[in-house]
Amino acid sequence: MAGPVRAVLAALLAPVLVALLVAPAWGRGGAGHGDWELGALLPPLPPREDAARVARFVTHVCDWGALATISTQAAVLGQPFADVLSLSDGPPGAGSGVPYFYLSPLQQSVGNLQANPGATLTMSLAQTDFCRKHGFDPQSPLCAHIILAGTVTKVNETEGDFAKQSLFIRHPEMKSWPSSHNWFVAKLNITNIWLLDYFGGPKIVTPEEYYNVTFQ
Repeated sequence: MAGPVRAVLAALLAPVLVALLVAPAWGRGGAGHGDWELGALLPPLPPREDAARVARFVTHVCDWGALATISTQAAVLGQPFADVLSLSDGPPGAGSGVPYFYLSPLQQSVGNLQANPGATLTMSLAQTDFCRKHGFDPQSPLCAHIILAGTVTKVNETEGDFAKQSLFIRHPEMKSWPSSHNWFVAKLNITNIWLLDYFGGPKIVTPEEYYNVTFQ
């Protein structure tokens, strides 16, 4: 009797499980954003010869990255400490190139940044459909990724509204995060840029070249 019951339950639950697996994750989009995972919505990769434009492209289509700071924890004092952070450089189609974060003093990375604001941020097209569609392994240079170095600072009032809107449109869940965590908006002030999008080593892009790109 148990066998037929399990079979019936499996048949009933299968469509639900499939729907959960294929549905876009809440927080990747918002009104007017959609989901970059859908190939139809992901803009085409710029020509690889235009390193600055490719770097801006990666920043714009990525919704999260790994931020490395210098640890202040006694067990790993002075050692690299990486954490995954949600981010945004602007509303879809209107990226500024500046990575914005929504941070809390309760995060270990924030404690590290208070002692030393220096950090590096890496973002990869592996989080989009691009690399899977072309069969590129996340570590392959063909699966373009960038490394940005600089300092993380709070945004000022002039920049605050744009930065917060940029984050909330891509990560609407942030609006409901507990206020008791004292969230604030910060950004990476970029000083150095490395792009890996082809064989032969990283391409160096200057901040001036990077910010001079008009990306739509």
